Amino acid sequence: MESDLSRLLRPKSIAVIGGGAWCANVIEQCRRVGFAGHIWPVHPNHDTLANLPAYPSVDALPAPPDACFIGVNRHATIEVVRALRGRSAGGAVCFASGFAEASSECAAGAALGADLLEAAGDMPILGPNCYGLLNYLDGVALWPDQHGGMPCHSGVALITQSSNVAINLTMQTRGLPLAYVVTAGNQAQIGLAQIGAALLDDPRVTALGLHIEGIGDIRALEALAAQARKLGKPIIALKVGQSDQAQAATISHTASLAGTDAGARALLSRLGIGQVGTLPAFLEALKLIHVAGPLASNRVASMSCSGGEASLVADAAHGKNVSFPKLDPNRTLLLRAALGPMVALANPLDYHTYIWGNAPAMTQTFTAMMDPDLGFGFVVLDFPRSDRCSAAAWDIVIDAVKQARAASGVPMGIVATLSENMPEAIAQGLVEDGIVPLSGLDHAIDAIEVAATLGRPRTQPEPLFLTAPQGTGMLSEAQAKAALAQHGVVIPRAHRADSADRIAQLARDIGFPVALKGEGLAHKSEAGAVKLNLPDSQAVRDAADAMACDSFLVEQMITGAIAELLVGVTRDPAHGYVLTVAAGGILTELLQDSRSLLVPATRAEVRDALMRLKIAPLLTGYRGAAPAALDAVLDNVMAVQAFVMATPAHEIEINPLIVTADRAVAADALIRIEGDI
Repeated sequence: MESDLSRLLRPKSIAVIGGGAWCANVIEQCRRVGFAGHIWPVHPNHDTLANLPAYPSVDALPAPPDACFIGVNRHATIEVVRALRGRSAGGAVCFASGFAEASSECAAGAALGADLLEAAGDMPILGPNCYGLLNYLDGVALWPDQHGGMPCHSGVALITQSSNVAINLTMQTRGLPLAYVVTAGNQAQIGLAQIGAALLDDPRVTALGLHIEGIGDIRALEALAAQARKLGKPIIALKVGQSDQAQAATISHTASLAGTDAGARALLSRLGIGQVGTLPAFLEALKLIHVAGPLASNRVASMSCSGGEASLVADAAHGKNVSFPKLDPNRTLLLRAALGPMVALANPLDYHTYIWGNAPAMTQTFTAMMDPDLGFGFVVLDFPRSDRCSAAAWDIVIDAVKQARAASGVPMGIVATLSENMPEAIAQGLVEDGIVPLSGLDHAIDAIEVAATLGRPRTQPEPLFLTAPQGTGMLSEAQAKAALAQHGVVIPRAHRADSADRIAQLARDIGFPVALKGEGLAHKSEAGAVKLNLPDSQAVRDAADAMACDSFLVEQMITGAIAELLVGVTRDPAHGYVLTVAAGGILTELLQDSRSLLVPATRAEVRDALMRLKIAPLLTGYRGAAPAALDAVLDNVMAVQAFVMATPAHEIEINPLIVTADRAVAADALIRIEGDI
């Protein structure tokens, strides 16, 4: 359902329903953040709560409340929600647990969840089983516990399904201004995407951070991403959790390579949502986006007064999509003028301590490094402890960075190699001055990588293909290949037969050498039911006699292989159809070299995924060898997608797709599906 969350998120009046410490804490937190509206406690047996007069019931309230915190047990919660809906309240936070989140263990919980939704009707509710929300822009705290945020005029919005994670995030001391922190609980009525859409609509919100345990509504997330793209407000996500369904699907290599983590990453990438792997990187990336926005490129300049720090920077960026371009002659000339002949000029730059404390030389050096073609530049600077040391000399560096930023027009930051060496007060001041304070070198590089990814031009993707197959069934290899061939997959010449003599005769029609496969076995190679390069009819007959099979498939041998690939599609119940391209054949298990996309993927996206494989050099002509027929590979991949969109399947795999200089042929295939094809 679509609900208007504006009154709940930005209330002028708040009702706190229930007694005890939790509800008293809500009132205290509202006072602490400077809530200027009405606060109305509701309790049938108390005259006051937290020194405020209490009302005996919802019906007794002087006006419909904009937002409510319901701090009673789960059974009473349902009746309170019903009463609030009757009073046309703007929305409520349901604190109690024991509803649908317990449905897997308790049918009563599921029934209560259904009753709660019926009672709420079109009145928005957060949760149940959540702490609520913090609005630091307007001084609102529907929140029953401590929190560490501060009032701000603009900032990022955070949504998490975990109340405890939300508390932890508010305690950050990284200088990140938090506009909203909202907990979604079990999302009985309102999901992350709908909350996110309401937060992005606030012009004071600069970016959205999502801590995601599970994605319930893919279409809603698609709509949220489209809204963010339209508003120019990036989304950054930290996705956690593994799917039982994906791990249970073990028939093919595709299923294990395209587990739910791969599906989630493919989904977020497709939607243009930035991805990080840790909470510190999550906060650092949001901070960079808040101050500088998405970066124009991944080309970065680094400056430090230590060779050790310059080496740390280079190592931290190793394997990341962050580039430190070589200095051009003009940069070199300007730097030499600033630093003299003793400094080795490079990027990352160790400018030594020769110019420490020399404000004009520092400004000249930093400005010289900031090529307008860069996406970002930063100075490595760890601040001394304020309780034991003085940081007066560090102010010169900050001023030099500000001047270089103004002169170049390129976003700049100051990076502390250790997060504890970026004091909160300094970080807050840098944010106000438009300089990005990054806490911790590794997480700073993660943030730069994400911000550069978000800065790449994007078009709105096609809607995901989500149609679910009905039931399951396994096709034989011959059936699978025939079905795929109807959509354009290239397969070898082949015959089937039910006897060794007949299959030997048919092999002559194909032409030797051939491959012989026994049918009816799930793992033919392990069972000795695959024989390759059979040179004549007698060899085929002997191989068939040795197989414990009643039927056989004989195929043309594909020679001249340059590479073997895996191409597969697995239906991930949480994220849609995951298309996987990977190193194939015996390398599948050895290398675990794969890339995942969601169906439908464009031809350009598939090509990019192939070029990101470790074995990509084989496809382009390794050490002078002939390049593989890449267009033929793409034709086959697009044909596999066409098949699954025409006939939704649980699982499809071609392994190997043998790639030669002029073609790509599906040497083995499986399909798990229900129904006739």
